[in-house]
Amino acid sequence: MLDDRAKSLLKTLVERYIADGQPVGSRTLSRASGLELSPATIRNVMADLEEMGLIVSPHTSAGRVPTPRGYRLFVDTMLTSRSVTDQDVALASGAREQLQPDQPQRVIANAAHLLSNLSQFVGVVTSPRKASVFRHIEFLRLSERRILLIMVAPDGDVQNRVIITAQDYNQQQLVEASNYLNTHYAGLAIDSVRERLKGEIDQLRGEIAALMQQAVQVGGEALESETQEQVVISGERNLLTVEDFSNDLGSLRRLFDLFEQKTQLMRLLDVSSRAEGVRIYIGGESQVVPYEELSVVSAPYIVDGQVVGTLGVIGPTRMAYDRMIEIVDITSRLVSNALSVK
Repeated sequence: MLDDRAKSLLKTLVERYIADGQPVGSRTLSRASGLELSPATIRNVMADLEEMGLIVSPHTSAGRVPTPRGYRLFVDTMLTSRSVTDQDVALASGAREQLQPDQPQRVIANAAHLLSNLSQFVGVVTSPRKASVFRHIEFLRLSERRILLIMVAPDGDVQNRVIITAQDYNQQQLVEASNYLNTHYAGLAIDSVRERLKGEIDQLRGEIAALMQQAVQVGGEALESETQEQVVISGERNLLTVEDFSNDLGSLRRLFDLFEQKTQLMRLLDVSSRAEGVRIYIGGESQVVPYEELSVVSAPYIVDGQVVGTLGVIGPTRMAYDRMIEIVDITSRLVSNALSVK
């Protein structure tokens, strides 16, 4: 627990470091904090903060800089909301013009570009998730224990998969199975079909039930592979001009690997989609953000009352979090509105 004096000094230190990018010394803290404290008292408080892991002293300076833990405490308990300014109004107006309802993928691409331009860091947006739904299903016997599964999605996309079955089925059985699925389950999400089949298994003939369960499993995987989220990234080159990274080629290489492989990035954004409002992830806190020098400010966007994707800004831990929160929040609302327009 920090007393008010320690909190005030930590807040001032973080704000000064974010603004200037230079380690903050006791003399600077004395002037900037407005507290009437002796340099010796400030040094003692800073020593306590360092012992708690909230700040650290770089080898080349007597000043201190925040650690990821210090940034987290600052963000969670000391960050104050900015009042609305003329710049904020212009930001919202300009963003709205760039995110006019059009093709969804164009909205997503424009949103990533907008996030990057406004933050001067990296903008990321996941494409809207689609439910795995089939409109029509058919089985075609190819040979003994080999069946062609034909599944048609609501948008007309056709997926074909070969099923290897444990037993042989004649064409009449295949027609019976496809008729049952089309009559009772067409238009439902695959997950719903899978659950309902479990409850109705006793009402169906054993061999037909087994076939339908296998078809739903294989068909679901086929549809899900087509509706898998994609992430749009804009502004990676902005990181080349960030002082925190420009002198560390190793860090830059790891960051660009993150953007190229996208697996960890998708996992982070998936976690963000399950949270309400703007979330801040500070590097080194967990395996989700694997790099100590990296922070992510993200928020889900909503279409017709459902969370369908996530967007955010990726940059150094030394970022103006209040402004990033504002940028991400405004953009998420505008993307939600643009994609919800019929």
